[in-house]
Amino acid sequence: MTQTPDRASRKALCSLSTPSTILVGSIGRTCWVKVDGRGTFQNSPGVKEFVKRMIQRGHRDFVIDLGGCELMDSTFMGTLAGVALRLREIGQGGLRVVNANGRNSSLLENLGLDHLFSVEAGTEVAPKSLLHADPLSAGGAEEAKGDVLAAHEALIAAAPENAVKFRDVVDYLRQELAQGTSTDD
Repeated sequence: MTQTPDRASRKALCSLSTPSTILVGSIGRTCWVKVDGRGTFQNSPGVKEFVKRMIQRGHRDFVIDLGGCELMDSTFMGTLAGVALRLREIGQGGLRVVNANGRNSSLLENLGLDHLFSVEAGTEVAPKSLLHADPLSAGGAEEAKGDVLAAHEALIAAAPENAVKFRDVVDYLRQELAQGTSTDD
């Protein structure tokens, strides 16, 4: 006998498959990243690559618009932390998160990231001329593991108390990457 999921279950299943869109662009010297859907490990590489290219071109001010973002995973938040840490290392510019809902604000605050960059609930409007970010990293599974590891290491660098929260993830990824490297030789 097949059971039909109830309304709440169907809604949860539909939201799992909701596509996420990352729009990016620059207006003057400010770069924008607009998240619609979810900020996850799946779209973090595209954000990371966009920021890297913009920093190489001399951009130093980044705005992350979470107005359409339902939620974020730790890899996405770690990617944001990595951006802010990189800008701090350069000694110029900064990162601002705008239009954060209560849940996303709480997630960022709970990881201590509100001390690394500003988190604003306001209704700042992203430019209409933004373009889609490439959702995938070109490097494959090993590079994806490296990106996830770097994101979690950035969370720990941003707030050392995060080490307890992410120790198992970091240890696992380091082990996986070490095994992958030794088997490739």
